Amino acid sequence: MNANPDKHALRAHALEERRRYARSLAPALRAELEARLAETVLPHLNGARIVGLYHPLKDEISPYPILERLGGGRRGALPWFLDRDARMLFREAPATEPSPWGVLQPPASAEALAPDTVIVPLVAADRRGTRIGHGKGHYDRALAHLREGGPVFTIGIAWEHQILDEPFDGDPWDVPLDALATPGEWIDCR
Repeated sequence: MNANPDKHALRAHALEERRRYARSLAPALRAELEARLAETVLPHLNGARIVGLYHPLKDEISPYPILERLGGGRRGALPWFLDRDARMLFREAPATEPSPWGVLQPPASAEALAPDTVIVPLVAADRRGTRIGHGKGHYDRALAHLREGGPVFTIGIAWEHQILDEPFDGDPWDVPLDALATPGEWIDCR
């Protein structure tokens, strides 16, 4: 995949801003913001049966407060990779073993699940749901594959500053998000 140059520059800038912001947060404030994010997202998961989440990178907002409060018979799933070239799949949480990149993932023995709702990490997004990720296309391919089996509701989660007011162009393979959530805002993108 060849990303457009504007998107590449936007990604680099947004990654630096995310890093700076996350590192400026005291642990107690970060935990409070992530708990508020869960309060923002959970009311929108009422119809979900299987929720795909992710194990956060150091500077990403954590979806774990959402996972910990799923309840209602909902199951949580996390990304799983056989190797670096494999398609991203989802297996039942928790993440206990290193992935091919060293980020924790569920063990290979965990049940494979097909989420009907996916909480998606992002580097930046506009209010229309156009998302910039890390540039490897794992989520775009996984979401396209999941949607071959039926509807999948996607929610991008982020720190407030990662949501951009100015729209930007995605690439043809980008899967737009249905909604965005921050600790203080829910944005319906449909």
